[in-house]
Amino acid sequence: MLTEDAAIAIQEELRRQVITTDELPDTIKIIAGTDVEYDKDSNLIAGSIVLLDYTTLQVVAVATHCMEVTFPYIPGLFSFREMPPLLKAWEKLPLLPDLVVCDGQGLAHQRRFGMACHFGVTVNKPVIGCGKTRLCGEYHHLGEERGSVAPLIEGSEHIGNALRTQTATNPVFVSTGHKISLATATDIVLKLCTQYRLPETTRISDHYGRLALLEYKNLEK
Repeated sequence: MLTEDAAIAIQEELRRQVITTDELPDTIKIIAGTDVEYDKDSNLIAGSIVLLDYTTLQVVAVATHCMEVTFPYIPGLFSFREMPPLLKAWEKLPLLPDLVVCDGQGLAHQRRFGMACHFGVTVNKPVIGCGKTRLCGEYHHLGEERGSVAPLIEGSEHIGNALRTQTATNPVFVSTGHKISLATATDIVLKLCTQYRLPETTRISDHYGRLALLEYKNLEK
């Protein structure tokens, strides 16, 4: 099994490959959302990837994969727990997206290499990190209106943005994963939050991840 020190060394090596500028197609047609679900009663984990039409946000395809967790719970190294089922799900997709939104951090991470960076570098696709909670950094003076943005700062680094996706709701935390700028990532996440706090990519992938886990457990009985 991979050790903690070895995993950190991999992060340090791969983060040099992260691209923080826009390398997107001229027209985004298909956008993906990823989510990972944990079974509270066992060691099972489910990776879920949905493909949506970028214009209509209608579901184009879904791929899931359930398996046993292969890496321990270590703060800052969640991607090593969550990448295996997501990569298996990725292999099942009937087509590849132009852009991915990960339910997790990108550069807004202790070592500037969260899940969105790890996934982006691995599959070589533009990836946005959109976390439900703040992992590191501080923000101030975030307006209450939808679309309000405040920089997420750690030390002297601007590592992400706190984004208010709906008026008077808690913000989400957007950061670059790979091949996309923070400004573009923030604009896209806001576009994807049509009615709710979380982007549709995350909401829908979460639904299918929970469904996959339930179906897998029922098959095991």
